[in-house]
Amino acid sequence: MRKFVPLFLVLLVLAGRVQAGDAIADVDGLMSRYHGDVPGASLLVIKDGKPLLRRGYGLANLETHEAATPATNYRLASVTKQFTAAAILLLAERGSLSLDDHVRHWIPELPATHEAITIRQLLSHGGGLIDYEDLMPAHVTEQISDADVLRMLAAEPRSYFAPGTSYRYSNGGYVLLGLIVERASKQSLPDFLAKNIFKPLGMTHTLLYVLGGPEVTHRAYGYSEENGRWMRTDQSPTSATRGDGGIYSSIDDMAKWDAALYDHRLLSDDSRKLAFSAQNQVHDEPDVDAYGFGWRIHGDVLWHSGESMGFRNVIIRWPRQRLTVVLLSNRNDPEPYRTALAIGQRFLQP
Repeated sequence: MRKFVPLFLVLLVLAGRVQAGDAIADVDGLMSRYHGDVPGASLLVIKDGKPLLRRGYGLANLETHEAATPATNYRLASVTKQFTAAAILLLAERGSLSLDDHVRHWIPELPATHEAITIRQLLSHGGGLIDYEDLMPAHVTEQISDADVLRMLAAEPRSYFAPGTSYRYSNGGYVLLGLIVERASKQSLPDFLAKNIFKPLGMTHTLLYVLGGPEVTHRAYGYSEENGRWMRTDQSPTSATRGDGGIYSSIDDMAKWDAALYDHRLLSDDSRKLAFSAQNQVHDEPDVDAYGFGWRIHGDVLWHSGESMGFRNVIIRWPRQRLTVVLLSNRNDPEPYRTALAIGQRFLQP
């Protein structure tokens, strides 16, 4: 009987390799819209801490014909929110703030009608703040800053609901969280993220981009298809806000971020549990049961998308199977969540 055990194990390994090979072969078909001289994408599939797929498709820059690669840096848009949430959790661990602090403790410019809103509620989109996008002047063309967002919210006493009673996705809430990081740490948000998250994790090409600051290396530029042609649409009036969407990163650096979410190299076990646990129930978004801190939750799946003018991104994690898919793209279409989900499902164990 002993003679057959090694053979059985070899057959199992070979079967697994065949399955993985078939799955990898399927991926190029799923990514077909990103092939060629078109705005592209970078794709990462990680299983048990090892990259099964790490590829670029199409172009990062149509004008120079620069190819998209695993090192290409894309504007993460709302995928940024998980980093802003991590910054708040780090400050809470250090005693610099409490998740149950009233937001007006840190941002007294807000009207008294918002007195009850807490940091915890902003993290889980439970603050009820009016969307700053709806408060912007009509036909605005200049980019707005975090200070502009604060001025708009400071002048708006209304809210959608009483804090902690419902859910409404809020970019403005995460802009305020970025400002709280600055006030609690006495550092600029780009510096805090760089010194406390990016550098410790070896994410050497990731940064929170601000005009006049360090430039983005290997930068992907955003495009939108208009009348059958791809037009550069890299920036919009809301592309300069920071805590809700200003980070640029690559799939290579996102692999390091994913690895840090399994252990305490950045956040404590308690902090990660908070981030990945249902903090607010969600009833009107597809594939979302609840929201944690910077993460959407759907059954055993953690994920978040990021969309801004010319960029569509997603990270999907199956933590119990230690499987992650990251798909970053510099184009307005297609929306990548379904593609990334289909790719991940090919590597899931039954």
